[in-house]
Amino acid sequence: MLKRKNILITGVGKGIGYELLKQCLDNGSYVYGLTRSKSDLKKFKKLKNCKIFIGDVLNKNSITKILNQSIKDKRFISGFVNNAGIRQRKKFNNISKIDLLSVLNTNFVSVFMNMQLFSKYLMKKKLSGSIVNIGSIVGNNGFKELSGYASSKSALTGLNKSFAVEMARYNIRSNIISPGFIETSYAKKFKKNKRLYNWTISRIPQKRWGKSSEVCGLICFLLSEKSSYITGSEYNIDGGWLAN
Repeated sequence: MLKRKNILITGVGKGIGYELLKQCLDNGSYVYGLTRSKSDLKKFKKLKNCKIFIGDVLNKNSITKILNQSIKDKRFISGFVNNAGIRQRKKFNNISKIDLLSVLNTNFVSVFMNMQLFSKYLMKKKLSGSIVNIGSIVGNNGFKELSGYASSKSALTGLNKSFAVEMARYNIRSNIISPGFIETSYAKKFKKNKRLYNWTISRIPQKRWGKSSEVCGLICFLLSEKSSYITGSEYNIDGGWLAN
């Protein structure tokens, strides 16, 4: 599905990002990955057709470096997945300005600025492209103690729609994937709070958390030419949470 495509993914060190990198490779693409931790590099030693960079999405030079490298490699990137993000659980009245700016800068502002960098790259090279941003059902549904996080994710919805409308003339698309409760790196810690974990299970019609692999198939589709008429849309992968 992604044969001869070159894809850029942030947050490839774990969870959805790591699984997505592997699925993109399985679908025939070459992947440029960004991770913050050097310790994550050992995961990629045996993988072919990928190049991993250490950096932070808050630093635009991290993305610029990858885009410049793709030009040197003559592997022009057509797909960009903004997967990197942080979680924040705090009572509303305990969220400081610093706390709020931290989650907004990582989950929204960095996405906004990196979409700018990527769209300019595509326009300069006269290339079509597809951007997939990773949102969350928290951005569409109220959750206590997640006001800062919810704000950062719901902001992506307005950005996604406006970007899609403005960039359609350049054949640059943008869509959002909003996962529900997925068994990523934070799941083990979450399950220790049995009351909270059992509440999530009771609330999910499928009575289970999802797997990263169940999220990545749709992302690959949105990065491919098979989704060429889809832009400005948002897809929930939540086991039926928002339908309940």
